[in-house]
Amino acid sequence: MKIPRLMLALALCACSGAALAQGAYPTKPIRLVIGFAPGGAADYVARAMNEAFSKALGQPVIIDNKPGNGSSIAAEIVAKAPADGYTVLIASPSSISVNPALNPKLSYTARDLTAVTKMTTSPLVLAVNPATGIRTVGELVAAAKKDPGKLNYSTSGNGSAPHLGAALFSLVTGAQMTHIPYRGGALAVQSVIAGDTQVTFGTSPSVLPQASTGRLRALAVSTRERSPLVPDLPGMREAGLPDYNLEFWYGMFVPAGTPPAIVKKIYDATIAAMQQAPIKAALAREGTEVSLSASPEQFAAFLLEDGKFWVQLVKSAKVKVE
Repeated sequence: MKIPRLMLALALCACSGAALAQGAYPTKPIRLVIGFAPGGAADYVARAMNEAFSKALGQPVIIDNKPGNGSSIAAEIVAKAPADGYTVLIASPSSISVNPALNPKLSYTARDLTAVTKMTTSPLVLAVNPATGIRTVGELVAAAKKDPGKLNYSTSGNGSAPHLGAALFSLVTGAQMTHIPYRGGALAVQSVIAGDTQVTFGTSPSVLPQASTGRLRALAVSTRERSPLVPDLPGMREAGLPDYNLEFWYGMFVPAGTPPAIVKKIYDATIAAMQQAPIKAALAREGTEVSLSASPEQFAAFLLEDGKFWVQLVKSAKVKVE
């Protein structure tokens, strides 16, 4: 059976047109959604790499902060966006692993997002308001045990990495403190500075600048050993809690169903941007290390195992994320 020449020509044009459209990506500005308020760690990472990321893609990248609900609002926006590469997400374990697994009210799941690459890893920093008089982790534990629930700790939201860092602290030490969630890390840190809360497990970019000026007192990092990113602070083993260890990451995601060729372009642009020495140096000064995946597939495999840790922590510590 012979195919009419006109039909064959139209089919070839359609196929080549689709390939051209995908190959031409991107042809317009890209929206980069972040689940935290300006001034926090995710926002800092995005703004540090944004110019180089835009240059690698050949289009402007517009940062859109959508804080709230443990960063799940941002994840939901991207999960429901067209799978065309023009809406991307920087996310942490809270919106990828924790909240979808444990909050049935969410209208998205981790399967609604495609992993592109891990971008950074860093420890949390345990800090207090200097007016508390607390100078060590041991003194914090003693104070919290003396008056259970009296000390308030701030975080960037329910189910966030700082929230889980504090939950693990209570699990390991038996110390009880009251959780006060905010819509971003910067707001959580400001609450400690103002004295509205007394303690925070904050991200390095949120805490370290304030600690360097004396507005906060940093006690330790959340990793078991000292971190080369924050060499002046003890690790938890040195601080007296050898069973405590926690590190968190940020990564790039797109809506599920995004064509592999577009995922690859976003991956390549992210890698090109994050590997630049000035960006690595800027992030390192804020206690954040560039940590990139070998491929989108490798990042997806990492997430399967990493998610088990966070979900188990939430269950063990009986954290509520609704």
